[in-house]
Order: sequence, then structure tokens, then C-alpha cells
Amino acid sequence: MFKKALSLVLTLAMVLSACMIFASCQGEEDLKGMSESPLPAPELTVDFEVKDDFKIGFIFLHDENSTYDKNFIDAAQSVKTLLGLSDEQVLMKKNVPESNDCYEAAVDLANKGCDVIFADSFGHESFILQAAKEFPSVQFCHATGTMAHTAEQANFHNAFASIYEGRYLAGIAAGLKLNEMIEAKKITPEEAVMGYVGAFTYAEVISGLTSFYLGAKSVCPSVTMKVQFTGSWYDEGLEKEAAEALLSKGCVLISQHADSMGAPTACEVKGVPNVSYNGSTYAACPETFIVSSAINWAPYFLHIIKCANTDTAIEADWCGGIAEGSVVLSGINLDVAAEGTEKAIKDAIAGFKAGTLHVFDVAKDDFITVEGQKLTEYTADVDYDEAFTKDTQVIKDGYFAESEFRSAPYFDINIDGIEFLNAKY
Repeated sequence: MFKKALSLVLTLAMVLSACMIFASCQGEEDLKGMSESPLPAPELTVDFEVKDDFKIGFIFLHDENSTYDKNFIDAAQSVKTLLGLSDEQVLMKKNVPESNDCYEAAVDLANKGCDVIFADSFGHESFILQAAKEFPSVQFCHATGTMAHTAEQANFHNAFASIYEGRYLAGIAAGLKLNEMIEAKKITPEEAVMGYVGAFTYAEVISGLTSFYLGAKSVCPSVTMKVQFTGSWYDEGLEKEAAEALLSKGCVLISQHADSMGAPTACEVKGVPNVSYNGSTYAACPETFIVSSAINWAPYFLHIIKCANTDTAIEADWCGGIAEGSVVLSGINLDVAAEGTEKAIKDAIAGFKAGTLHVFDVAKDDFITVEGQKLTEYTADVDYDEAFTKDTQVIKDGYFAESEFRSAPYFDINIDGIEFLNAKY
């Protein structure tokens, strides 16, 4: 018998927005300062049947204590609920390092009958590809990777989202907060310095931090930003220290691309506005949290499950955007955000949807420069090789075409206005 899933609709927007709050057991009173999300997760409709013997396996780098992994875990649980899958059909392996342990976890899931196996961390990729070659009848999907579109391995797939658009939107909220501080004479225009806690100097991180900065710059032209790297995706102590170091250097607002509560906690203690990532920190940081962007992985998980159950090929490289519901925002903390933030974000969303707004707009005067010069061309490392050869011209029609030639980001430029304090990672 098939499990009947035809015409089943579940409003995942409510489920996922709840999942994006880190603290548990929040009542309506606890969220009184929050607006509704200006870019919520969409309703997902199921139009296929799930086979009784279908199984999907997940490999997570950490567990729910990591905001990054929690975002994936919440999406997996939501789709499990949507489809009515049992515990025997959804197998999860957590705290799997970027080592041969990942290969062994993938082999174990394949041997347990999984039709699809998904891994969530960049460093998992080579081990997932190794397993894919040994189990050609199993579909292996991997987030943030770079190899699938050139690997010529039919059952190996990469996926990501245009989260640079979400970070740009969050940057608008940051820039408007800086303007409010300038107007209140708390800072001068020259003191509109943001801090950013980054994990590594990978393109994924540089793309994200640059997008955030450009969003802020689009409304606050005097903004600059300092970046402190930790050399770890998840280290609460290092992330807290990085945030404190940035604060000591005059940063008046902090954001991050790292996976713990280290930076938001440091901001709450010091009373400094904070823009988080992968989920709202409102419950723990109600006095400083402004907004958060995140990738919503539920549409992709539903997509690959549908493909597996309808004998449809999964794309080698898939990138979801605002239209697919893959880029989402939390609600806005109205007690902290500047007046007009919600309208400005919604206007920018409309621009993205219409195709009139581009994050990396190199045609706009003085918006993106490197050593004082506008970018007119750039060759990026898009096609994977061990030497990381720059191989593809990625500027077209007046903008840097991020995630159009490959799902994973390849914007790796240190532009003017952003200072890397430590670039050893």
C-alpha cells in the first residue's frame, strides 16, 4: 500500500517560524515585541505518493545546539510531519565530523535501505561522493558543496540557496538602525562601524558578510565593517571573544556567520544591536536582537523526496531562492529595530522578485569597489579542481552573478569598506 499524501497541505510557515526561535516553550507574551516575518516560509503542497518502503537518511555535522544544524534538523522534522513519515523512514545521524566518519555514516544509512542520503556540511562532500560511487542506486545530496556539476556522478547532487539576498535584507535592517543612532547623535556617520563574526575565509562566508554589508550600505552610505574570523563553524567561546574584540574596536552593531549564541550573548550583555543568522535570538536577547535571515531547507527536502518517489532525476546542482521559499526571515524586533524597517525590507523583496534589484550591483556608482576601482570583470572559481582554478567570468548585465553558475557561493572578494582583522583561516 502507498501512504496517501495526495492533496495534503500543511502550513509549514507556522511550524518553521516557531522552529526558528532558539529557546523552547515560548508563549505569545514572550514574542510581544516581534512583528510577523516579512519573508516567511511558504505553505508546501504535496502532490505525490510516498512509497511504504521509502527511507531518507540525514547526516548532520553537529546537533540542535548548533544553530546551523538545528536549522536543517527542524526542516527535516517538518517535512517528516508533512508527509507522515515514521521514525523508521527518517534516519538521522548527528555530530558526524568532516572525516571518514562521514563516509561510514553514509555507508551505514545506505545499508539500512535509505533511498536518499543528505549531508549538511561543506567538509562532508568528498566522503559523500565516495559513498555515492559505491551505491549507484542511492541518491546522495549534499549542502554547500561544489563538485556535483562537474563530477559526472549521476547519483550525487549539491544544493544551496540564494541566502545572499536574505543577508542583504538583514543588512538593510542594520543600516537603518545605524541611521537611527546617527540621527539620535549616539554616533557620528563616521562611527557607523559594524562588526562581523565569521567562521572561515571561504567564499560562502565572504559572500554572506559582503551581502550583509551591502544591504546596510544601501541605506547608510557611511557604514564600514570589521570582520573577525574564528577558524571554526561552532565554538561559542571563540565567537563570544570575537564579538567582544569587535566591540572593543568601536563596532556599534554585530552580525555573524558562525553557529552558536556566543556573539548574540555578548551583544545582549553590552547592550549592542545584533543581527543573527539561522534563527531568531529574541527569546535570549530581547534587548538587542533585530532580525535574522536563514535558509529554509524544507522545500529542497520535499523536492528530493518527490523525485525519489516519482522516479524523477534530481538536479546535479540546485539553488532555491525567495520564489521557492528557500530564503526566509524571522520576525522583526519592533522594540529594537528602527522605524520603517519592515517597509524597507518589503520594498527590497519586491525588487528581488521583479529582478530589478541585485545584491552585487557593480554598475551602481561607489557601491562596490576594490582599492577604489569599480569591478567590471571577475573570473571566479566555479568548476571544482584541487588547485581552485579561477575559470568562469561571472559579471554580467552590471552585476556579479552569484549562485547562477553553481549553487554554492563563489564571491570571494574583499571589497572596500570591509576590513578583515585576521584572515589566517
